[in-house]
Amino acid sequence: MRDLDCLFTPRSIALIGASPDAGHLGGVVFSNLRAFRGRLYPVNPRHREIGGIVAFPSIRDLPEPVDLSVILRPAAEIPHLLAEHAGRARCAVIVSAGFAETGADALQREVEQLGRELGIRLMGPNCLGVFNPYRRLDTFFLPHDRFRRPRRGNVAVVSQSGALLVCLLEALARAGRGVSRGINYGNAVDIDAPDLFDYLADDPETGVVIAYLESVGDGRRFMAAAAALERRKPLIILKAGKGAGGARAAFSHTGRLAGNYEVFSSILGQFGIREAGTFEELLDATHALSRQRPAPGRRVCIVTNAGGLGVLAADECSRQGLVLSPLPADVQLRLRENLPPFYSVGNPLDLTGQVTDGEYLTALHEIQDSCDGIFVIAHTGVAGITPRLAALLADFRSLSGKPLVVLLGQGGTGAKLARLLERDGIPCYPSPERGVRGLRALLGTGGEP
Repeated sequence: MRDLDCLFTPRSIALIGASPDAGHLGGVVFSNLRAFRGRLYPVNPRHREIGGIVAFPSIRDLPEPVDLSVILRPAAEIPHLLAEHAGRARCAVIVSAGFAETGADALQREVEQLGRELGIRLMGPNCLGVFNPYRRLDTFFLPHDRFRRPRRGNVAVVSQSGALLVCLLEALARAGRGVSRGINYGNAVDIDAPDLFDYLADDPETGVVIAYLESVGDGRRFMAAAAALERRKPLIILKAGKGAGGARAAFSHTGRLAGNYEVFSSILGQFGIREAGTFEELLDATHALSRQRPAPGRRVCIVTNAGGLGVLAADECSRQGLVLSPLPADVQLRLRENLPPFYSVGNPLDLTGQVTDGEYLTALHEIQDSCDGIFVIAHTGVAGITPRLAALLADFRSLSGKPLVVLLGQGGTGAKLARLLERDGIPCYPSPERGVRGLRALLGTGGEP
C-alpha cells in the first residue's frame, strides 16, 4: 500500500470508543462505518458486542493489525491509547479536541512525538477525518439524517476546518455535485495539506482538488506540493485569516498561525495556483473545473440574447482580468452575412430576443477562433430558444474543445436546458458574474498576466 492508502482505502478499521448509544459520538461514527467495505472492529472494554459485531477491550486484542484506527476518547487518554497502537495500526485519525487549539501544546507535542516513535501516521487531532464515498468510508461524527453527504464524483475537498468541510460538502450535495474525498485534517500534528496534495495528485478518482486553509506550516514544502499538484490537476485554494481578526480566529481554531496573507497570495500567483476570494467563488470555480479541463489564454467572447446581461458579464470579465477582444473584421463580415442585420455584431455579440437555436450555433462557429473561452447567455423567455439548444451547444463544445459556460433563465425551458447541459458537461450559472467567475477558473491560471 502507498503511504496514505491506509487512511483513504483501508482494508480494516478499529473504532476506539465505539458505542451502542446512537446519541453518543462513538455511536454515530460506528453507525456511519457500518457501510464500510472492509473489516470493522469496535473497541470498547465495557461491551462484548456493539450492533451485532464483536467488540474488543483494546486494540491489542484484535485478531489482526488494522490499517486505520479512529479514536474518539478524551484528549488526556490519547497518549496511553496511542502507545497501545504499537504494531497494531498503520494510521490513526484522532477525532478528539482539547489540544493546541485550547492551549494544551505540551499534550499535542507528546502525541506528535509518539506517532513518530511508533511509526504511525496521524491525522488530527481535533478533526473529522475522512469521507471516501468510493469505499463507503465515513469517519465523521455527524449522522446522515443531519448532514447530507454528496454522491461519488471527481472533486476532492481538503479543509483545515471541520465545519467548513461540512458546509462545502453540503453545498456540493445540494447542487448535485459529487466528490471523491472529503478531508478535515485539523491540528495536523503529522498528516497535513502537503501530504494530502501529494497523495491526491496520484489518486485516479480525483480530478480537481479544492482546499480551505487557515494556516500553513512549512511554506516552502507547502508551495512545492501545491505546485506539483497543479501540474497534474486543477487546485483551487480558499485562504482564511486574511486580516488581523481572521488571523487571531484561525489561531484559536487550530492553534496555528495564519501567516502573512499578501505574501501567501502572491506566491500562489507565481506558481499559477488558482485562488478563490470567497466561499461562493470556490464553489463556482469547482463547478466549472469538475466539468471541463482548463485551457490557456484569457480571451473571452460573450454571445447573448439579453444586452444588459451581456454588459454585466463584460464588466465582470474586466474585474477578473479576462480580455474581451474586438472580433476581427473578417469574422464580423461573415456574421453580418449569416445573421439578421439588426443583430449587434461585437463582443459581446448581441443576438437580441429574436434569436433562434440555430443562430447561436452559427455565431459560435464564426467566433470560435477569436477567443479562448466562450460565455453563452440565453434568456429562455423568448420563442426561438428550445431544448434543442442543449444538444447544439454540447456538440459544439465537443468539436471545438473550447471552455464554455452558460447562463440560462431559471424556469420553464431554462430549467430543462440546464439539466441537459449539465448532463453533457457544460456548467450553468444563475448570474453573469458567477458565470464569468466559472469561466475564469477554466482559463489560464493565477500566475498568467
